Amino acid sequence: MASAEPGAGEAAEAAEAGYEVMPCDRTEQSQRLALEELISTEASYVHNLQLCVCDIRAHLRDKQLPGLDLEGLFSNTDDILHVSRRFLKGLEATAGQGQEQLLCISTLFQEFKEEMETVYKTYCASYDHALQLVESYRRDPRLQEEILATLNATVPHTGASDLSFFLVMPVQRVTKYPLLLGKILENTPSSSSAHSALQAAARAMAQVNANINEHKRRREVASKYNKAEQLTLRDRLARLNTHSIAKKTTRFSRLLMHETGIVAKTEDKEYDDLEEKFQCVASAVATLKENMASYLGHLEAFLLPSLHQPDLQMEQGPAQQHRRLSELLQSTVFPKFKQRVDRLVWQPLCSLSDTLEGPQQLVKKRLDKLLDYEKIQERKSEVGSVSYEEEAAMNTYLAINDLLVAELPQFNQVAVQLLGQILRSFSALQLDLAAQVLHHAEKELEQLPHGRMPLPSFWKVVEDSLQQSGAQLRAFCQAFETVTPSPGTQQPLTPAEERKVLSLVSKHGPDKLYQVTSNISGSRDLDLTLLRGQIVALLQSADTKGNTSRWLVDAGGPRGFVPAAKLRPYSPVQVQQPVMQLLGLDGGTEGRRHSCASPEAPRPQVATFTPTFQVVAGFSFSARRPQELSLQAGQPVVLLEPHDKKGSTEWSLVEVNGQRGYVPSSYLVTVPVQDPAGWSLPV
Repeated sequence: MASAEPGAGEAAEAAEAGYEVMPCDRTEQSQRLALEELISTEASYVHNLQLCVCDIRAHLRDKQLPGLDLEGLFSNTDDILHVSRRFLKGLEATAGQGQEQLLCISTLFQEFKEEMETVYKTYCASYDHALQLVESYRRDPRLQEEILATLNATVPHTGASDLSFFLVMPVQRVTKYPLLLGKILENTPSSSSAHSALQAAARAMAQVNANINEHKRRREVASKYNKAEQLTLRDRLARLNTHSIAKKTTRFSRLLMHETGIVAKTEDKEYDDLEEKFQCVASAVATLKENMASYLGHLEAFLLPSLHQPDLQMEQGPAQQHRRLSELLQSTVFPKFKQRVDRLVWQPLCSLSDTLEGPQQLVKKRLDKLLDYEKIQERKSEVGSVSYEEEAAMNTYLAINDLLVAELPQFNQVAVQLLGQILRSFSALQLDLAAQVLHHAEKELEQLPHGRMPLPSFWKVVEDSLQQSGAQLRAFCQAFETVTPSPGTQQPLTPAEERKVLSLVSKHGPDKLYQVTSNISGSRDLDLTLLRGQIVALLQSADTKGNTSRWLVDAGGPRGFVPAAKLRPYSPVQVQQPVMQLLGLDGGTEGRRHSCASPEAPRPQVATFTPTFQVVAGFSFSARRPQELSLQAGQPVVLLEPHDKKGSTEWSLVEVNGQRGYVPSSYLVTVPVQDPAGWSLPV
């Protein structure tokens, strides 16, 4: 990096010719020559840098060559030129100050060291990329010819055959400052009052170069890890080897020890706060991108042509004005809005999302390297030394961590600003869309009969129209109710409906059955949507808040709430008295799930059913003792006693095919049956 600057020798000779060397000792003369070299070479450097920025780059920009990356080539040379001009002006102002000149130059370096470090850090970090671009342009005859023509037209006196002749100048200049100061310091007596000031200036510029080199090294490490690789499964398997498997295993075990508390985590409060904020920004960007993609998808579907939209059979009036407004919005306003959203919101949002991928990769890689770092630190404390590879791994972690700590604050700030700008742009577009729609709508409204009507009168007309429409709708519903069959006079049930009723009776009993009297459309959470005539079973005659107007029902699968006013008791059959006596309901025994309670009020009969109930085996049962009786699922039984000899209702005495025995009461169910033309039991 410390190679000689172009034109430095000629500039020094010219400067020598302009100064009259006074008779003095060799040390003082060498000191003066060193000062002259510093000022003259700085002037030559600023001149060449100005040629690079104002002539060469401007000429190439005017050509607008495709494939030529001017930003990548010249980086922040504008900033360097701005700082160097001011620095040269300060150096020239020290001339003729005698012994105070050394102190002024030392002070000047101290004042400019931070600005120099900032601008040269950026340039040196991108210098390798600029050289790669130059090399790629050499392999392109068209671009190389244009670049050479530009150099011959703007700086023919330099004899430069390539852009690298100028691009290397900032790198050479910043590395030469410590050498020039050191040369002046060598020829300054230690007893001089400016000696300590020159030492401080030399150390400051040496530190600037060290910081630049460290920043460049961090950038190189970051460029290695911040690219999200799109690897196939085969590529990932090809990367597996003994070393990589051992390394991943060590990291995983270390992570487990962190999570279980066996080993304490390395705490870094500053980094943890920065990462937390970064993850919040990344999450917000990802969520907004997902929502915006959905929004644009719905907008795209809205703008699709309606192929089956019928034409209104009206040549004039509000309907035609509505259609005209809709066509205007769909053909002009909304497409332009979509284009603006795509350009001002979606594309910047995608760019911001892509920008986050690099830091996200570095954050992930930092965790991996932290686990390696902790393991190596433990080994170092035990053994006392580490290998070269382990030392490199530790340095890699430190470089990634320092880079993130140094740059995440600025990155988070810029990302939040961009995200806020995107949201403000979207809000402004929405407001503009609303204003356009309102403008077009007002133009159409002015042509309506009620367009100029006072607002109270207009709302009165609307209210009267709604009341009239509501009355017509209610009249239609009443007429519809009169022509449709009543729920009490049912049609024969289909086999599927029969099986559903059987299931509801077996689960809840016949006295819990209700029928829907009109269509129900669920409007709240946990509400059911049912059709007129459906059979449901009552579970609870109130909702969770105690509201008795909403009942919890079982619809043969889904369960939910329905209005109680739209349910009426349903009885497929009228229970015959002999069966009731057989089930022992006239005695004092409490009703069980396999028995049927007498209805409190007469229920409407269904003409297509034979009024009877039957007790059947709901499940198969195998007898395990002599007093027990085996049953098959669906087999009819005669219930003799709904309890055993000890009075326990867990067992019931039944008779099947002339044989008697006990079966579990929970295995018995009571089902409605009818003649062969109606209900049939499943086999």
